[in-house]
Amino acid sequence: MGQLLSATPDPETMAAVKELVAKLIAENVVVVFSKSYCPYCAKAKDTLKALGQAFTALELDQIDNGAAIQAHLLELTGQRTVPNIFIKQQHIGGCSDLLDLKAAGKLQTMLA
Repeated sequence: MGQLLSATPDPETMAAVKELVAKLIAENVVVVFSKSYCPYCAKAKDTLKALGQAFTALELDQIDNGAAIQAHLLELTGQRTVPNIFIKQQHIGGCSDLLDLKAAGKLQTMLA
């Protein structure tokens, strides 16, 4: 069964999570917080690959602190779902937001 989000991580764990998320966003042009089984995550990553854009993906379902990271992202962005995408330290949203930017011709400009 899936991991419950009701267990609150200890303050030390949350401090480490916040530091990790901040570091990933600061040090990478594109970061995708993802889950390996999520079709929208796959579509977002495939879109970036098709554009030849390198990105860092963190699969939240495959790491110990994944639920804590997702809880912090909710606090940080107001978005509960994955994918949760950042481009050049700017939160852009999820898969549909990425595809909307691409359709409008704005994604390529953001990545340049």
